[in-house]
Amino acid sequence: MKAFVLDRYGKKETLRAAEVPEPELREDEVLIEVHAAAVNLLDAKLRNGEFKLILPYRTPFVLGHDVAGEVVRVGPRVRQFKVGEAVYARADDFRIGTFAERIAVKEVSVALKPGNITMEEAASIPLVGLTAWQALLDKAKLKKGQKVFIQAGSGGVGTFAIQLAKYLGATVATTTSAGNAALVKSLGADVVVDYRKEAFEERLSDYDVVLNSQDGKTLSKSLGVLQPGGRLISISGPPDPQFAQDIQAPWLVKQVMRVLSFAARRRARQLRVDYSFLFMKANGSQLRQITALIESGAIRPVIDKVFPFEATNEALAYVESGRAKGKVVIKVR
Repeated sequence: MKAFVLDRYGKKETLRAAEVPEPELREDEVLIEVHAAAVNLLDAKLRNGEFKLILPYRTPFVLGHDVAGEVVRVGPRVRQFKVGEAVYARADDFRIGTFAERIAVKEVSVALKPGNITMEEAASIPLVGLTAWQALLDKAKLKKGQKVFIQAGSGGVGTFAIQLAKYLGATVATTTSAGNAALVKSLGADVVVDYRKEAFEERLSDYDVVLNSQDGKTLSKSLGVLQPGGRLISISGPPDPQFAQDIQAPWLVKQVMRVLSFAARRRARQLRVDYSFLFMKANGSQLRQITALIESGAIRPVIDKVFPFEATNEALAYVESGRAKGKVVIKVR
């Protein structure tokens, strides 16, 4: 089958178009014929080697985390899915590879595709949808009437998280450029800060939750917009000791994560707020709940561009540029 392979880590590396063996199907997996795959900043960071502490993939390997497609084969222990069904998923860690014609994914990580959207739209959802869900619901326990600051509202995670937070009944603030203000308002943002002209830390205060997706300097400022007892969940790092414990990291890696997050955790303690790091996990049951929200019209996919399969490297470069409004998708079939 055709796939795009990473031969070695590095910021300047490109993916190589290659013929590779079809993935080996395990007993609890479904084999999906890929119709569409989304491109995420995580793919670029993995290529650069930024996540080798957390995800030590051995090269060469196929990149890609999001998939929408059709089930073509099921393992003997699979009960929920049948051949021919349209599904979508965030591929499992250490079993990624959606920049390919087929991929095997654990049954528990897969959900039926929402019936009211295209394959390309479905592929845009899993990673950002599950990230927002696990950050706002699982970690932050966001409730109706609370205030949440979601950074980079016009990005992939931002466009989904704004809609989810509004569905949950929160007041939503976000940062974006003036050109994207109308988009984020249409998704439900109540307060829009033009990051080119305003400092969000001067305009926002007494927030319950911050979803941080930017750099360390922004993280430090964001802790200051929380009220005492508030929570900041960062999806861009630094990883904290609790995360190291959750993934059962080796002792040395735990110490590295402790050091990396020391400044953020100390600042949070001084301000009497909570800091935690989130690295989202594949989860089919949460995807099914997201499906219901999409089919009800509460959440809609936001896609910037769809690239042909052969332009996978161009799609990755476009995501890295930071210009995308919503998601970037590769049409494989």
